Amino acid sequence: MNALTLRRDNPAAMNRAQAKLAIRHTAQALDSGVLFAGSGEVVIAHGEEIYRLRLTRQNKLILTK
Repeated sequence: MNALTLRRDNPAAMNRAQAKLAIRHTAQALDSGVLFAGSGEVVIAHGEEIYRLRLTRQNKLILTK
């Protein structure tokens, strides 16, 4: 078990840079600029459900069903 695995098991022990590195090693990362492609909303089909991912004026993300 390496230090990255240990820290992934204890997120409180990670700093922001370490957390970003752990995410890149465990999940596919999508850049929000590419994902939104200039619009303020993305529609996501997940199984039989439809979700909306919106970008707020404060540059936050909101996911609604």
